[in-house]
Amino acid sequence: MNPGSRKVVITCAVTGNAPFNRRHPNFPVTPEQIAAACVEAARAGAAVAHIHVRDPVSGAGTRDPKLFKEVVDRVRDSGTPLIINLTCGLGGFFLPDPADEARALPDSDIASVDERMEHLELCLPDTASLDLTTGNQVEGAVEFVYLNTTRTLRALAARFQKLGIKPELETFNAGDVEFGKALIQEGLVSGMPLFQFVLGVKWGAPADSRTLLYMRDLLPPQAAWAALGVGPLQMPVVAQTALLGGNVRVGLEDNLYLRRGVFATNGQLVERAKTMLEALGYEAASVGEARDMLGLPAR
Repeated sequence: MNPGSRKVVITCAVTGNAPFNRRHPNFPVTPEQIAAACVEAARAGAAVAHIHVRDPVSGAGTRDPKLFKEVVDRVRDSGTPLIINLTCGLGGFFLPDPADEARALPDSDIASVDERMEHLELCLPDTASLDLTTGNQVEGAVEFVYLNTTRTLRALAARFQKLGIKPELETFNAGDVEFGKALIQEGLVSGMPLFQFVLGVKWGAPADSRTLLYMRDLLPPQAAWAALGVGPLQMPVVAQTALLGGNVRVGLEDNLYLRRGVFATNGQLVERAKTMLEALGYEAASVGEARDMLGLPAR
């Protein structure tokens, strides 16, 4: 592919849900800070903002619909052109009691489909993540099972479809791509399918070229796709993904640093990704171009 013939969509995941290094001086926690981070990312060249929310006092991740609504309203009221992508990944955290793994520890968060959809119904974003995976995961010092049954995922996909929200099919392993293809075949995903590969998460797909090639080659025809790498693998995955024909994601959800010991802002990470793409001969897609590329209606 001639690099100069292609635009690349940059998504910025501005805050995430996991524990973060509290020494970071600019990590967005409050709705005002998260919305400002989205605007900062857009001005730096991101076309999409992927949004979680956090408890303004404790800083812990939460799925409070009112906080999502405040962030989305602030972004929209700013007048900044931006594709809004909300998480729908919360409500599937099972922490088994080590003494009896049939029992959930109090910090578990297993929610119904209605509860998991409440903030999407309230905010009606352009797109939202639908995490097509179940598996062992680690956040900070906490080990848990990220639990998404195929029954729940089908129900969520049907609700996305009814609301006109495009699912971003988050895939952590090759089998997740296969299940995404099953959702498409079953008519639960409309229009151009959108996949994202999550690479470098502990016990998930590794962040290397062989994995990218393998998962890309599993995709159905005409699918749009993107990939992300966590921690120091964020920018290497940007370069490899662009060269293989995909879109990219950066941001503080996945990586806190510009380099070892130097904290980043979301805008700096977007700027670095944009510079890297330009050095490779690509261009960052505008919001309008990204809407066309991802099969989203104009707003």
